[in-house]
Amino acid sequence: MSTSAEQIRAYAGPAFLSFGFRPFFLAGAIWSAVAVALWLPMLAGSLTLPTAFNLFDWHVHELLYGFLPAIVAGFLLTAVPNWTGRLPILGTPLLLLFLLWIAGRIAVATSALTGLWFAAAVDLAFLASLIAVIAREIIAGRNFRNLRVLVIISVLLVGNAVFHVEAGLGSGNGYGKRIGIAAAVLLISLVGGRIVPSFTRNWLVKREPGRLPVPFQRFDALCVVAAAAALLSWILAPDAIPTAILLLIAGGLHSIRLARWAGERTTSERLVLVLHVAYAFIPLGFFLVALSIVAPDVISASGALHGWTVGAVGLMTLAVMTRASLGHAGRELTATWPIMVLYAAVLTAAAARIMAAFEIARMPMLHISAAAWVIAFGGFAIVYWPMLTRPWRLALLKGGIAPPRR
Repeated sequence: MSTSAEQIRAYAGPAFLSFGFRPFFLAGAIWSAVAVALWLPMLAGSLTLPTAFNLFDWHVHELLYGFLPAIVAGFLLTAVPNWTGRLPILGTPLLLLFLLWIAGRIAVATSALTGLWFAAAVDLAFLASLIAVIAREIIAGRNFRNLRVLVIISVLLVGNAVFHVEAGLGSGNGYGKRIGIAAAVLLISLVGGRIVPSFTRNWLVKREPGRLPVPFQRFDALCVVAAAAALLSWILAPDAIPTAILLLIAGGLHSIRLARWAGERTTSERLVLVLHVAYAFIPLGFFLVALSIVAPDVISASGALHGWTVGAVGLMTLAVMTRASLGHAGRELTATWPIMVLYAAVLTAAAARIMAAFEIARMPMLHISAAAWVIAFGGFAIVYWPMLTRPWRLALLKGGIAPPRR
């Protein structure tokens, strides 16, 4: 019987469909850049889309439930084979899943023509299918401990469904938005809480001896539980003082958690350092949202959320995309200057958006943030296009690098 590695090598289809990260990272990055590039002219009234969503809802939905699920799909479809030892989803099944994601983007953008409920059915089908595919692989591989990741992805699916219901009913409660953001924060807390110290340790042990990251312990589990409790309270009572207290506690715990990972020792390798910087936006987001509750005249509630959405989600997804793509293409795991430009662009986008939330040169900061975001994710698509679309053998031959071991 042939091994999974042999079956992967025997795959003769398009390179683009040889691993889940290839289509979803590339298309997700492109859509992220396009969606934000369209957002400002839509806001100015110079551009309209035939969507039944209002401008703000479309903007939030397409980044939270369009862009993010694509990156999550690319990550899971690539990571699960490593977890289970099973053959990756590739070829026609991967193409069908990818086309379903594209169909969701088209359906939402044209929902004024096709109807909100039709758009909802098409859009929700992608996450539901992804959950079914990943659940099948995890169960078949008897890798049950990673089912917890699917619980969070299921929360993302529920949030998307609630978002569509609120849009269809004209409700302004914002539950769908808050559920989606909470799912994203928990996903980074859970997955990022494992990969950040793991990748940091792998890099540090090859260098001079010194302090190493503390591996996942009960304290880390406490941090995740505290985050879940604070986020649940925020979903249900976003303006309550007890919610602010829970957010502050969670922010403090995650700050301590981050400090245990020896991030200060990674400054010479940006590919590792960026993971720590991205995770730092998790506690910062808790603090900003808590501040928006107790001092709404200082920072708006909607503005405070961008510590999580632009900072944590934006930078962590880019960090994972750049690293995973390099690793699976057999390239050296180091941040070249184009990659560092991409990181700097997302950091600029996050800083400018947070400044706008504090009403510091609001409109110029919004434009700077949007432009920097487009540069970051559009730049990723340009820089990584060859790596994500060419056969590994051809790409590696041109780079003079031996094929990666499997």
